[in-house]
Amino acid sequence: MGSRGIVAAAVYVPHRRLDRTTIAEVAGGGGGTGTRAVAGYDEDTTTMGVEAARAALRGRDVPVPRTLWFSTANPAYVDKTNATAIHAALRLERGSSAFDVNGSVRSVMGALCAALQGSGSHLVVSADLRAGLAGGSDEATFGDGAAALLVGDSDDASLLAEVIGEGTATEEFLDRWRTPGDVRSKVWEERFGETRYVPLGEAAWDDALKSAGLVADQVDRIAIAGTHGRAVGALAKKLGVGDRLVGADVAAGVGNLGAAQPVALLTAALEVAEPGQVVALVVLADGADVVLFRTTDAISSWTPSRPLADQAAGGAPIDYGTYLRWRGILPVEPPRRPEPARPSASAAGRSADWKFGFVGSSAADGAVHLPPQPGDTRAVPMADAKGTIATFTVDRLAYSPSPPVVFAIVDFDGGGRLPVELTDVDVDRVRIGARVELTFRKLFTADGIHNYFWKARLI
Repeated sequence: MGSRGIVAAAVYVPHRRLDRTTIAEVAGGGGGTGTRAVAGYDEDTTTMGVEAARAALRGRDVPVPRTLWFSTANPAYVDKTNATAIHAALRLERGSSAFDVNGSVRSVMGALCAALQGSGSHLVVSADLRAGLAGGSDEATFGDGAAALLVGDSDDASLLAEVIGEGTATEEFLDRWRTPGDVRSKVWEERFGETRYVPLGEAAWDDALKSAGLVADQVDRIAIAGTHGRAVGALAKKLGVGDRLVGADVAAGVGNLGAAQPVALLTAALEVAEPGQVVALVVLADGADVVLFRTTDAISSWTPSRPLADQAAGGAPIDYGTYLRWRGILPVEPPRRPEPARPSASAAGRSADWKFGFVGSSAADGAVHLPPQPGDTRAVPMADAKGTIATFTVDRLAYSPSPPVVFAIVDFDGGGRLPVELTDVDVDRVRIGARVELTFRKLFTADGIHNYFWKARLI
């Protein structure tokens, strides 16, 4: 068997952006310049992971993953596997495994290394939803998002980059920590973390170069990820990366994506790389890990579905008060309406293809039915279908953590009509005839059960 590497990659950045300059006037401190990405009230790490994975698998003839690895420092569930919801939304085969590798930023490197050391195709998905107390540095520095890589063998003609070297260094020390149930992380004195991370990063870097038979000047693009900004900056200076460093514009536009940052920055590096270039991923998290890749000719014909640079430059604003409310940092009066009932596990199990995969059905005459109807003979996957708004209503009375709710009747391309809730939308932008696409979201949470389904967003 030949070497292994990256077959596909994508990043998902939520629609909303918080202007950091608006923080200090409310919180009395903090903030800064630029913006940070903010997940919607109906998003969590699972839904963002679905969106990143869909983007990675879209548009190219890629192998079906035999294993899905999902890594996050902020899982929607504990005890229950979160990766299975992503598996269902992607409609992967029943024989494909799905595992969580959660708890820390370094967990994603464990998932990536497991995928690279295996055989066949593996999908590595990482996501994070970063919070912090009002006015704190974490609130402004970090951002929400997800990223995904499809790993495969070098005999796959679509391989974008193959692994040529690896290095690692592990050491136990206290840098950043959060106890289960706590809403914010705590950080030890910054200079202490810097003195530990930089030597570990240098050691892992040297080992990776040695294993690849390269010298530092032969590395063309370098992505350094980590939640310790001071250590990342110091290591970049020590390594002398100069203009080869990737990700400064990402940090300014969306923030540090936490557990999703390593895969996001690697994707950003691949998006601007040319054939034959060496790309380095350096991760500082409870030690240091370095993976070196060499891009193939296939990268010249690869067109990312939504380049990270474009997403970082886009988005729509959210005011600071709404951000605090969505995160539960600012308690507010709940909607004076009956709360939703707990979703039924048995009902969800009976309709998993519809609920998670958005699979309709068609009759003998070819008419598409949404939801699927008994007696229809053919399943019709519709998650990637686009549609047109036939009519819509703005409901200011329905129960919602972020009213008003906009419902639209959508006519889907190729057939099928369904009332769908719109998301990532400002009311004054909705119009009849507008084009929409589907996105995997959370309708509500009741009794600790997340009710996942699909919504529509404007294209």
